Amino acid sequence: MLLTLAVAMIGTYVVTRLVTSSYRERFVNQLYEAGRVAADGVVRQEREHLATLRLMAFTEGVADALQAGDAHALESLLLPLAVNNGVELVSAVGVDGLEVLTLARQPGSDQYLASERQPLAHFSSVTQVLQAQADRQGDKFTEIAEAVSAEYLITTAPVRSEAGQLAGVIMIGTSLESLLAELKAQALADVIVLRPSGALIATTLAPPNEGYSVVELAADAAQGVDPAVTRDLRLYGRSFQALYAPLMVRQQPLGVLGVVLPSSFVVATESTSRNLISLIFALMTVAVIVLGYSLARAIARPILRLREVSQAVAAGRLDQQTGLSGSDEIADLAGAFDAMTLRLRERTSEAARLYAESLQRNEALAQMNAQLQATQQQLIHSEKMAAIGQLTAGIAHDVRNPLANIKGLAELLEQEPGLDDALRQSLADIRGNADRANRIFGDLMKFARQSKLELTWADVRTTVETVLRLTSYQVRQARVALKTDMPSGPAMALHDPQAIQQVVVNLVQNAVQAMPDGGTLRVSVGLTSEVVAIAVQDTGVGIPPENLNRVFDPFFTTKPVGEGTGLGLSVSYGIVSHHGGRIQVESVIGQGTTFTVLLPVHPPQTDLGASYV
Repeated sequence: MLLTLAVAMIGTYVVTRLVTSSYRERFVNQLYEAGRVAADGVVRQEREHLATLRLMAFTEGVADALQAGDAHALESLLLPLAVNNGVELVSAVGVDGLEVLTLARQPGSDQYLASERQPLAHFSSVTQVLQAQADRQGDKFTEIAEAVSAEYLITTAPVRSEAGQLAGVIMIGTSLESLLAELKAQALADVIVLRPSGALIATTLAPPNEGYSVVELAADAAQGVDPAVTRDLRLYGRSFQALYAPLMVRQQPLGVLGVVLPSSFVVATESTSRNLISLIFALMTVAVIVLGYSLARAIARPILRLREVSQAVAAGRLDQQTGLSGSDEIADLAGAFDAMTLRLRERTSEAARLYAESLQRNEALAQMNAQLQATQQQLIHSEKMAAIGQLTAGIAHDVRNPLANIKGLAELLEQEPGLDDALRQSLADIRGNADRANRIFGDLMKFARQSKLELTWADVRTTVETVLRLTSYQVRQARVALKTDMPSGPAMALHDPQAIQQVVVNLVQNAVQAMPDGGTLRVSVGLTSEVVAIAVQDTGVGIPPENLNRVFDPFFTTKPVGEGTGLGLSVSYGIVSHHGGRIQVESVIGQGTTFTVLLPVHPPQTDLGASYV
């Protein structure tokens, strides 16, 4: 045991050191590669400057316009070249060192701002060209300098007339901000540019809490920087490593170029590798111990297994099997026990199946019985409604004619001259009561009339909202607060909008009348895959339990005599039933009543176009 642990610890140390050393070597190589890519990017940008300078200097008319100081002509010649070559800054300088024209591209756009007559002789690269200086690379010069309120990598070249005389200088530049952003994307590392004095010019690093002085170098260190040595930095609470090297362009030092990478992942990798390898060795040690323990139990395992299974079967777990095989007596005993358990399980499963079938059949019979009872109740109600409708239609038709005669005679008598006031009041009462009786019989005729449903695929929300607009005045007059709850999307269903509006109007009016002292009326629309539910809930007096089963009966009403015929809910019931739906009612005395209309999204085919009472 102790030897195993010692070997595990030594192996963990050795392997971890090897893995970490490999990671550190790869990190340093990545840092050097990032520095090389960044330096090559600067040189490549300077070469692009030279190519663009040649194009501009040898463009016909540039030398003449520069000699003449014609800024307008220069702009017409240089602006297209600047746009096409992506030049951020171009300046044309006369032999007197004064700016003839400068075109500076605005950050984030393709627009250029022009300026004229600014002295540019303070740029060393401009002065060198004007003084006809040359080095081993030629008569072009490069520097990093501030222009147009930003640091630029600038390259200058002379412009000569056809006679070979110096006509002026063209200077183009690329802002360090855009150049360093491009270098960061290429090198996959943050980039730093320092002056020869070691002071910071530009960087892609975010401002550290300690300030940028952390990445700057002393003057002597900047002059003698060794590109083979990396430096440790502490930024943003994390460890970084930086590699500095001279920034050489055209074999001339422009400053110091640095690249920075986070080094914290190397430490994390070392810790992760050590933990992982320690875990592997620990698991191997545990595996050896477990294997020895398993071998020790191998001899007693068959007997222990047989005892375990027999106890499980005795507890009712008939799905247990010993799983023992062989040619000895214990294996034979286990085989006989498994066969007995199998037969017992089969008989128990058969008994459970028969019991489940009997329960399923009983449930199916109960559902069929409930459906038959519901169908019977609906049939009885429909026959009752039809019979009452026919009877009512006959009575209403026969009675309305005499009422019309009574009303007509009363109106005729009122026109007679010389009648006293009492007699005229009596005639007015006769005419008013005849009108009221005529309205009652009109309701009876509506109840008796057979109408055809005109089903359309429409949004139930629109149907309900129409009702709420029609009844809004009545609701406000009754001092009732209306609250609605509609789904955000369409609640589409195949229904007759006018018929359903009649149902909802009746429910809303009943709810308002149930709240004589005011209250709250809640109207909501809900949607499932099968039905659309319209709920009308009030906070009124409620319906007594003994009346809940009678509210849909014709002529049943709890209102005072003369305030209703008791037909509204009966007609509503018929409309909803012929849509293939149903109306549910729930009520608590003193708390209120809720009527819920359940409309199928697709009514049964047999109900389409059916008539209702």
